[in-house]
Amino acid sequence: MRHRRLGPQSGGVSALFGRRVGARMAAMKPRTGDGPLEVTKEGRGLVMRVPLEGGGRLVVELNAEEAKSLEEALSHVTS
Repeated sequence: MRHRRLGPQSGGVSALFGRRVGARMAAMKPRTGDGPLEVTKEGRGLVMRVPLEGGGRLVVELNAEEAKSLEEALSHVTS
């Protein structure tokens, strides 16, 4: 096996990752409000978005059977 040394003439390590030396990264978008718990029907499934403490959301895709099972499980602990 032949090894090639990575140096300034070959682009160095930056060349391996497709970045130019001194290239800027894209700015991150600021988080706006996470919003309420919501469930939407998308195609054949249901998509549930649950806001998390500290920001962000947990996104879960369920089918009808899984949604019924979740409904039953929650009704047992909330009654």
